[in-house]
Amino acid sequence: MGMSKKILFLTGSLNQTSQMYQVASALGEFDCWFSQLFTDHPLVNFLKNKTRLLDKTIISEPHRKKAEAYLKERDCAIDYGGSRHRYDLIVCCSDLIVPAPLKQTRTVWIQEGMIDKMTLLSRIIKALRLPPTWCFNTSLNGSTNQCDLYCAASDGYRDYISGMGTDPGKIWVTGTPNYDHAAQFLDNDFPYHDYVMVATTDMRETARPENRVRFIKKCVAIAAGRPLLFKLHPNENFDRAIGEIRQHTPEDTAIFTEGNTQHMIANCSELITQYSTVVYTGIALGKKVHSYFDVRQLKRLSPLQNGGTSAEQIATLCRSFIDFDGPVQDFLHQYKEQQDAALLYFINEKEQSYAG
Repeated sequence: MGMSKKILFLTGSLNQTSQMYQVASALGEFDCWFSQLFTDHPLVNFLKNKTRLLDKTIISEPHRKKAEAYLKERDCAIDYGGSRHRYDLIVCCSDLIVPAPLKQTRTVWIQEGMIDKMTLLSRIIKALRLPPTWCFNTSLNGSTNQCDLYCAASDGYRDYISGMGTDPGKIWVTGTPNYDHAAQFLDNDFPYHDYVMVATTDMRETARPENRVRFIKKCVAIAAGRPLLFKLHPNENFDRAIGEIRQHTPEDTAIFTEGNTQHMIANCSELITQYSTVVYTGIALGKKVHSYFDVRQLKRLSPLQNGGTSAEQIATLCRSFIDFDGPVQDFLHQYKEQQDAALLYFINEKEQSYAG
């Protein structure tokens, strides 16, 4: 029996890391390893190692420690920097950073969740073809066309990503783990119900301007006397954020720095967000939602609800890709034909069952 082929999963935030773990768990026949996202760009490495400018980004040491702790608890094999082995496939959580060694290996990109709003800086960086990490956000994630295959959360995101410059022939709508089965969160033991929930974003911690006091006052106005519950982003300066909330909200306002955000959303009556992916959970559960994004557009982009099968679908794509011996373009053409045939078979079966 030959040696198992090796797959390297690049991790980032805990959400990205848990998604990668789910996909790897569905690929048990392969030798799966994990590495926090890394870069070989000299300037980015200088900023990471010699300054604190990138401390809130997923290539930072704090994010790496959290991700590796999560993986070690699950007995996962770690190869930071991907230098221990020659890999047959690399599964990426971002295409903003694709180190040179990775470009010699087949790659699959998985969408984590919401992609940040395009800014003037994002447009300038894209137009001048500067390193996309210089945006200090995820606005260009999925748009660089550097990976071989792209797994999008929905039809809406497939169109969005292709519109940003990635070859539409590379993009597969698989759904995205952690946001593909919102109904499961309705079964929870979170003790509070019927409140207006606010899920904040780490805008100030990632060098984006924000008038937090004005936002808090807007939340109070939306609540209109109903109970308020704030769930802070893990990256936030908790002391500062809690002080601001206490100063500008009613005394009975609940504030959480940890806990299951999805369960909190399931039990709320209305959801207020800024740039948080969790708005998609609210949309999927039929909540009234608020966002700095256009809510109508968010509903078009909202991840597929496929009963939690996204990780399996992505794993099936990875399995087919790693076992395919021909050129990538041949795989894209052949696999697309197989998908179309499977869809046609499914439609015919449905039509026959209705006719019967």
